[in-house]
Amino acid sequence: MSKTEYARYVALGDSQTEGVGDGDDTVGLRGFADRLAEHLAAANPGLLYANLAIRGRLAGQVVAEQVERAVALRPDVATVVAGVNDLLRPGFDAARVAGQLEEAFAALSAAGAQVATATFPDIGRIAPAARPLRPRVLALNAHIREAAARHGVVVAETGLSDVAADPRLWAVDRLHAGPLGHARIAAALAEALGVPGSDNSWSHPLPPRPTPSALRTVSTEVAWVAGFLGPWLGRRLRGRSSGDGRTAKRPELLPVFPGGAVPGPVVALPGPVAPVPAPVAGESAAAESARRVAEPAPGAS
Repeated sequence: MSKTEYARYVALGDSQTEGVGDGDDTVGLRGFADRLAEHLAAANPGLLYANLAIRGRLAGQVVAEQVERAVALRPDVATVVAGVNDLLRPGFDAARVAGQLEEAFAALSAAGAQVATATFPDIGRIAPAARPLRPRVLALNAHIREAAARHGVVVAETGLSDVAADPRLWAVDRLHAGPLGHARIAAALAEALGVPGSDNSWSHPLPPRPTPSALRTVSTEVAWVAGFLGPWLGRRLRGRSSGDGRTAKRPELLPVFPGGAVPGPVVALPGPVAPVPAPVAGESAAAESARRVAEPAPGAS
């Protein structure tokens, strides 16, 4: 299989991969993984896609909770994007977090998947109050690159692009990408994976905008700390997570329908979920995907 022929895509991670910031829990979340699935499906008709990500998860939790399930789905392409929740915690150790992500890289690569990941932008440029975290971001990105290189994992270098720090790419909480940011991340991953039709236009700057006054900047930062960063830190100090009680929005492989992936929580279909069947000897991944989509579910008439 060439690197652009994919039949099964599985996304692992935290809130960014779940799609927080791109939609909401009422209308449904989209996010970069759904958007990447659309890129992949345009080049690979019949693509099946699962998203195992849950908001609030630390890198170690992503490995413990999602990797085994992902391997069981037999993906031939997977994304692993996590680590920001670790980065914001006291006692952060970039080498340890990257080592946990490397466990996911190794397991998925060994199972035959082409794995992709992304580096993180300097959040101090997005939220000036977070500037002290810049060394952590740089260290984590460096370790992620090293871990990725050891396992043939492709890296979307969103952390090196100036546009990634443009506030217009971020949700109001500045902890999650907004719709435009998620679209840019998906396009960056598509380029890194060599998806036909992808290019580096995701890295192009947005049109110039007026520079806010110093007073406006200070008031905005105070409001952000009080409204978003403070509550986030408070949950962590109480041992709580925004993902408590949540499950993955798309735990099974499902088709990416024309017009894009189905955003938000997936409505359960009647009856049991059919297991992923064993491949037919000599059958390509794309042919296998097309066969399984065309086959009736067990018990269907």
